[in-house]
Amino acid sequence: MAAVKAAIHISDVSHLDQVNDATAASLSLYATRLPTGLDGGHNGRKIIPKFMVVGHRGHGMNILQSTDKRLKAYKENSILSFNHAANYPLDFIEFDVQVTKDDTPIIFHDNFILSEENGNIVEKRVTDLTLDEFFSYGPQRETGQVGKSLLRNYDGTIVGWNVEIDDHSCTLEEAFQKVNPCLGFNIELKFDDYVVYELEYLVHVLQVILKVVHENAQERPVIFSSFQPDAALLMKKLQDKYPVYFLTNGGTELFDDERMNSLDEAKKLAISGGLDGVVSEANGIFRNPTVVREIKESNLSLLTYGNLNNVPEAVHAQYLMGVEGVIVDLVQEITSAVACLKTGDEGVEVTENTDKIELSSLLNLVSQVMQH
Repeated sequence: MAAVKAAIHISDVSHLDQVNDATAASLSLYATRLPTGLDGGHNGRKIIPKFMVVGHRGHGMNILQSTDKRLKAYKENSILSFNHAANYPLDFIEFDVQVTKDDTPIIFHDNFILSEENGNIVEKRVTDLTLDEFFSYGPQRETGQVGKSLLRNYDGTIVGWNVEIDDHSCTLEEAFQKVNPCLGFNIELKFDDYVVYELEYLVHVLQVILKVVHENAQERPVIFSSFQPDAALLMKKLQDKYPVYFLTNGGTELFDDERMNSLDEAKKLAISGGLDGVVSEANGIFRNPTVVREIKESNLSLLTYGNLNNVPEAVHAQYLMGVEGVIVDLVQEITSAVACLKTGDEGVEVTENTDKIELSSLLNLVSQVMQH
């Protein structure tokens, strides 16, 4: 525990779900069991496998209203952010890909892009824009050119997209060409969670993205993921070279499509669709820790994302539970903390009793964080 310094204070972790007594009891019970995801060794000992750290939107997503300068240091989903993330021992960077009206895969998270024009806030759906229209927002590529203002909507509050080091937007092709080849790409296939898409549209968008990947990936590792169940299933049917993961918030928000509403549903979808794994909001696995074992026993990989992954103790607990990787915003701090847990790709030996005691302590701390 001493080797894992706090990357972010408990009081700074916002929007964490409350946990009830049943959840706390579940965490306590789980801590008495051997962690899953540990390969069998000799003489009653276990070997901890490689643990993957993924940079969220590059060096970390922008939380523009935050007082923490680390969360608005580099423009998210930009070449600059991606290459700065490469300075740290990351395995992958994660970013969001949408396809413009004129069939160009671009990297941008939000479904809508906002700007101020003549004193009014103008909102446009990203996928309704041409590439040139999309590039007209924010910093421009040529010196002396000024783009449209770029704003962001946070739960009804409009804020300026102001970061310490800004950069222009980019395409997926540019990312393959300009980002340090040491980084794998976790490409999130971005769709609006509240839109029902026609099958033909999904197939077209995925084929446009696949064309760019096949022409540019070369030896770079690529993982696809999506919150859109049909997009994930279709991507697996359209190709078998790259792993496909289903993204889920683990039940922290409910949708009309039941497949999106729980880790159990995510597991069922991944199994039935022949997917390679699940990416869950971290709160979901701490509220239902036994599902980690169930997912692993189903021969699926499990990664997580979310605010809890900026807390080293929560990352350490997942490492012991058998989660295979975490998507993080505080890249420098979390890669440093994880490095303290590993001695290299060969893994380190730990005793079963040490596992139980350490995991119990960590899960108790995580329970306190979630209740804060």
